[in-house]
Amino acid sequence: MRGNGTSIAPEEFDADSIPQFRHITPAFRTFSGHDALSALPRELERLGAERVVIFCGASMLRHKTALERVESAVGRRLVGRFESVREHSPVPTVMQARNRLAELDADGVIAVGGGSSIVTARAAAILLAEDRSPHDLCTRRVEGRLVSPKLGQPKIPVWVAPSTPTTAYARAGSAVRDPDTGQRLSFFDPKTRAQGVFFDPVIASTAPIPLAVGAGLTAFVAAVDGLQSANVDPLAEALLSHSLRMLLTWLPRAVAEPDRAGPRLQLMAAALLSGQGSDFVGSGLAASISHALGPKAAGSNGVVEALLLPHTIRYNQPVTRERLTDIAAHIGDDTSADAVLNAVHQLLDAVASPRRLRDIGISPAVFDEVIEHVADDWFTTQVPRPADRVQLLELLTAAW
Repeated sequence: MRGNGTSIAPEEFDADSIPQFRHITPAFRTFSGHDALSALPRELERLGAERVVIFCGASMLRHKTALERVESAVGRRLVGRFESVREHSPVPTVMQARNRLAELDADGVIAVGGGSSIVTARAAAILLAEDRSPHDLCTRRVEGRLVSPKLGQPKIPVWVAPSTPTTAYARAGSAVRDPDTGQRLSFFDPKTRAQGVFFDPVIASTAPIPLAVGAGLTAFVAAVDGLQSANVDPLAEALLSHSLRMLLTWLPRAVAEPDRAGPRLQLMAAALLSGQGSDFVGSGLAASISHALGPKAAGSNGVVEALLLPHTIRYNQPVTRERLTDIAAHIGDDTSADAVLNAVHQLLDAVASPRRLRDIGISPAVFDEVIEHVADDWFTTQVPRPADRVQLLELLTAAW
């Protein structure tokens, strides 16, 4: 309405000033602090979970006190554990986890540990409910497009008590690795989003600091890439920009103060924001390449992604220069596109992250295989500037 009470005709609207986006926020329950796990019994009761299985890996088994905190909170509802979580969630391991859930007649899962525990729990819940081969359930190329099958069966609920600041908390997707082919199999099912996340200082302190930093770097790359996206979503931008500021502050602090839980919990909150924000607008080329390179590297996926990020920023610049100036404005007074690159380099220096693929054991001999897998990665559907085989090879060569 105008000030005089008359209506504005549609043709009078300035189309360029009208925000057009869709943002549907999924329900998410987060608890942080010394008493965070005290909420777990209520959360289990809320969804009627009576037969709960804890998922963890060998590293968490060495931290008896941390694991006992979760077991104590679960109480009588705990029916068993799956203790064989492995890095990159190999398909055979996920199938073992699925069978463990079936054997115990589980109606809930709590993932304790890092991203691999979370992904394994979600993927096992999918395989349990859908009762089909992982290759039948994963995203695949159909007539030139990547298509995710609809996974309609109800899933048992998943909760997370993380040890690292991973973006996996917020995700609806799960990616497992076929060790026979090196293929990354991606499942998408919003029903497997975490029902609750518990940031506990004792569990957070169990991760070696390089592992925590590597996970934090993944969150950092997701924030930078999400803010470069062509998908305009001001609500996602708020999540990503605040995550970016937190990560720039707390990643160096975590390295400088490895024995303090506070910086680690701050990183977890930042990773949650990054995961949520990038879920709306997509991730970038650094993540897509890292998904294929990560299993071959002597370093975490986050280290690989961060190493690639300056190269993908430069590659994107012809189409993202305006977005880069927006990112720069979120993190400092210098609003030039180069300011983002400078901030990335300063952070990598502060956390002593490797800067070349050769430094993490990558040989150019694997580049062709990596490029093949990148083409089938879901994240490539969301990049601001797609890359063909020649451009990908140039990126990898420059990073090497």
